[in-house]
Amino acid sequence: MADKRVIAVDLGAESGRVMVVRFDGQCLDQTEIHRFPNTSATIQGTIYWDVLRLWNEITQGIEAAKDGAASVGVDTWGVDFAFLDRQGKLLANPVHYRDSRTDGMLDWVFERVPRRTVFERTGIQFMALNTLYQLASLAASNSPLLEMADTYLTFPDLLHYWLSGSKACEFTHVTTSQIYNPRAGNWDFETLREIGVPTGMFPEIVPPGTRRGEYQGIPVISPASHDTASAVVAVPTTTANYAYLSSGTWSLLGLELDHPVIDDASYAANVTNEGGVNGTYRFLKNVVGLWLVQQSRAMWRSEGTEYSYDDLTRIAVDAEPFRSFIDPDDMLFNLPGDMPGRIREFCRTTGQPIPETHGQIVRTVYESLALKYRYALDNLLRLSGKTVDRLHIIGGGARNALLCQMTADSIGRDVIAGPYEATALGNGIMQLIALGEIGSVAEARAILSRSVEPVHYTPKHTDAWNEAFERFRAYVTTD
Repeated sequence: MADKRVIAVDLGAESGRVMVVRFDGQCLDQTEIHRFPNTSATIQGTIYWDVLRLWNEITQGIEAAKDGAASVGVDTWGVDFAFLDRQGKLLANPVHYRDSRTDGMLDWVFERVPRRTVFERTGIQFMALNTLYQLASLAASNSPLLEMADTYLTFPDLLHYWLSGSKACEFTHVTTSQIYNPRAGNWDFETLREIGVPTGMFPEIVPPGTRRGEYQGIPVISPASHDTASAVVAVPTTTANYAYLSSGTWSLLGLELDHPVIDDASYAANVTNEGGVNGTYRFLKNVVGLWLVQQSRAMWRSEGTEYSYDDLTRIAVDAEPFRSFIDPDDMLFNLPGDMPGRIREFCRTTGQPIPETHGQIVRTVYESLALKYRYALDNLLRLSGKTVDRLHIIGGGARNALLCQMTADSIGRDVIAGPYEATALGNGIMQLIALGEIGSVAEARAILSRSVEPVHYTPKHTDAWNEAFERFRAYVTTD
């Protein structure tokens, strides 16, 4: 068969890329066409995404990639959104999920809808950045945007709309918002009404693989438009007994199940049920990931010391092991800023040795992440009743050999790292399935297992890591 080429637009919180995913009937591969930074803008105290610049970068990439392309689709991070007016025009730049407008909004919502009821309706982990609390902040402040908005679109579907003219929202992204009810199979209109958000603006929810229209003659197809959902599609597994870790700015560690787990135990553990492809659910835990390292690197750069990510790994290797721990998910680390200072503050207030050198700080982060992965995985297995014998690490963090080895050591299971650009691959795979070029996700994963060469890590020094885990648990502030 002739090669089939699709364009995967993949936006992360730190950078974006336009990739061509190619399938020759036997193997899948991808080529980066255009990569660009994704930077926010703070204006009068509000953090915005620069969506117009992103659109310009995306269309440049598509222009460079369009020859022979059979389709194009977009995936992005979760929870963020935009409003259109009655004429289909963007009302305002989308606000960044790390903006402080959601401060206090969980309690504000729970005064109107009990916390347990919110979980029963949505099955989603409680995080201040969720769409529910962003919308609540608009209702609480009587924002005129809610009166002016004619259409609500998730962030990737704003881009799909600009590409195709289709006003709809794709299932996997919608399910991250905490305003979707998996039992009803629709928006959680009940909660939205109870917090004062107009419900007429919420459009049809469509499954991944839906054709949306055309952009300059190229079909626009929704992939699994939440980046983690796309990444999970590209897990090169040939067994069901696996867990996955999508590792990047965020670490999303989970299991692929055929139903959501919404009960008292999952509520108490504050885990999440996000939609996957073909009716599956990603039963997972959101863990703050390489954000901690990214922010530390940015702080040191501002102070005059430039590190590559490889440099940071090297200085961590040389630092003393198991000296201090942090809970990566502590609220202290949520906002941009002086992350090294906050890490020292956490250690100071918990009575631990304070990391002084840059290497000690990075080692503290990596070890704490690996230990939090074990904490989260133990919870997910207990709640689901599932057993796993391996962890697939996908995404950019899979390049970090030190963190991958630490994770294998911590969880006491084999780690298989790669592919690194799993999100773009999964995006492309769903387009190829929609085009009829690949029969199913299972078939795609079998093809991937032949197409990529993952790196295997086996557990080492497990006794030392078990001892460290017992110490670490004392510093966990959030489930």
